Amino acid sequence: MTMRPTIEEMIDKFHRKMEKDEKVRAEVEPVHKTVNIDLGSESYSLLLDKAEIKDFREELIEGADITLITTPEHLQALIDGDLRPMKAYLTGKIKVKGKLQDIMHLKKLF
Repeated sequence: MTMRPTIEEMIDKFHRKMEKDEKVRAEVEPVHKTVNIDLGSESYSLLLDKAEIKDFREELIEGADITLITTPEHLQALIDGDLRPMKAYLTGKIKVKGKLQDIMHLKKLF
């Protein structure tokens, strides 16, 4: 089993949120960021542009603005709420590369 269906579900959830919440959409609208999700055994990338997630692919892209590095198990625990983001970061279960401002901005989206 791969994380692809779970990530696609999160993308759909994001799009529904953008449709319903005009305030959040206005905050996210100007953001243009590339994101890599490196799960070791799986790799994904996407583009956040104009409050839409586009170009979701099973590959890492060169020079991404943000790279999330973790395992499928830890990512699932984060999504399920069984692992808190700050604890995951402080214990090394998740690593994030990118500008702090970008990372903090994306945190608000999900």
